[in-house]
Amino acid sequence: MQTHITTTPFGRRSMTLGQIASQATAKAMPKEAIANKWQVFQHVREARELVGATDRALAILNALLSFHRETELSAEGELIVWPSNEQLMARANGISPATLRRHLSVLVECGLIIRRDSPNGKRFARRSRTGEIEQAYGFDLSPLVARAEELRDLAEVVQAEKKAFRVARERLTLLRRDIVKMIDAGLEEGVPGNWGRVLQTYQGVISRLPRTASRQLIEDICAELYELHAEIRDVLESFTKTQNPNANESHSARHIQNSNPDSIFESETGSRKEKEASGNAAETDNVRSLPKRDLPLSIVLDACPNLRETAQSGEIRHWRDFVAAAELVRTMLGISPSAWQDAREVMGEVQAAIALAAIYQRADQINSAGGYLRSLTDRAREGKFSTWPMIMALLRAKLDEGKQRQTTENATSEAGPRLEVSDSLLKSLRKRNPRP
Repeated sequence: MQTHITTTPFGRRSMTLGQIASQATAKAMPKEAIANKWQVFQHVREARELVGATDRALAILNALLSFHRETELSAEGELIVWPSNEQLMARANGISPATLRRHLSVLVECGLIIRRDSPNGKRFARRSRTGEIEQAYGFDLSPLVARAEELRDLAEVVQAEKKAFRVARERLTLLRRDIVKMIDAGLEEGVPGNWGRVLQTYQGVISRLPRTASRQLIEDICAELYELHAEIRDVLESFTKTQNPNANESHSARHIQNSNPDSIFESETGSRKEKEASGNAAETDNVRSLPKRDLPLSIVLDACPNLRETAQSGEIRHWRDFVAAAELVRTMLGISPSAWQDAREVMGEVQAAIALAAIYQRADQINSAGGYLRSLTDRAREGKFSTWPMIMALLRAKLDEGKQRQTTENATSEAGPRLEVSDSLLKSLRKRNPRP
C-alpha cells in the first residue's frame, strides 16, 4: 500500500497554506473512515456555492471519481487516480486543455482533491511483482473521505435554506393573491373604505421587490403584507357582521348600491346610459371599415401615456406588462371585477386592456368608468366596437394640443418684447399731443 507523503505541485504551481491544510486533514482522518463516492459527490454538488466549486469543476470531479473502480472510498484503500489529460477531457464532455487545468486548480483550492505529482509531473502508478500498487502519482481523493461529514452538513444547510426560501416565496404568493382578491371583493360588494389608498399601499410594498430577491427581503415584505392583509380582512369581517345574516344576495346588493354615495364605488347599472358612453361609442359604428391588424404597443402607449405611471417597474415593454398595468388601473377607477371579466371575455385580454387604458387617459371626462366599460362591452358583443377609433381620437387630440401650443409659442415670439410705460409718462405725452 502506498505511503501518503506531503508533496508540492510540479512546475510553476506554488504551494499554498490551504493545500497544506487539506493534506493535514486527509492525513489525520481515521483509518476506518469510509464514504460512498457518489453520495459525497451529491453533497458537493448541492453545497458547491459554499465549497467554492464551479460547474466545470464538478464535471471534472465526476470524471475523476469514475476512474476509481470501487463505489466506496476507504481510508485503507487506494485513493489516488492517475488519468491522463486526454482521458479526463473525454469523460468531462470534451472540455479544452486550458479549461481542464483551470478547474483542476479550483478543485485543489477548494480542498476536494490533492495533487500527488511525481518528480517529472507525470501521472502513473508503480506496482510490485504481485501486482499491488506501491506508489501512485496523480490526484488524491482522500479529502472527500476526510470531509464527508462536513460536506453532508453543508448540503443540509443549503437544503434548509432552499426550503426556507421556497416557503417564503409561497407565503408571498398567497399574501399577494389574498390581498388582491380581498380588494376585489371589497369593490364588488361595495364595502365602504378608501380602497384606492389600500391599493397604493400594496403597490408601494410590492415595488420594492426585485426580480431576484433574497430570502430576508422576501420575509420582510411578507411581514408588511401580512399587516395589510390583517387590516383588509378586519374591514371585510366587520362589514359582514353589520349585515343581516338572513338577508339574501339581492337584498345585500340593494343595500350596497344605496350606501355611502360619496365613496369610490359606483352604480354601474344606472350609468350605462351616460352621455359620454353613448356619444363616444357612436364613433365605432363603422367597425367593418377599420384596419383588421392589431394595434402596435408603441402607438397605444403614445395615445395613453398615463398608463406608464402605474407600471410596477416604471416601464412597459411587452403586452403582459401592459395588461398588468391595466389590472391596477381597473382597481383605481373602481371598476368591479365582474365588469372587467366580462370585458375580457368579450373583447379579449389585450383589447380590453387597451379600452381600459383609453378610459384611464380620459378619466377626468368620464363620470362612471365602470358603466362606460360595460357599454363598450355590450357594443363589442354586437360587433360594433373597436379600439382603433379610441386610440386614433386620443392621438389626434394629442396632436392638436401640440399644434396649438406651438402656434401660441410662435405668436408670442413674433410679437417681441412689450414696452412698459408708466402712468406719469402717458400723462406727459397727452399734454404735449392733445387730442383734436
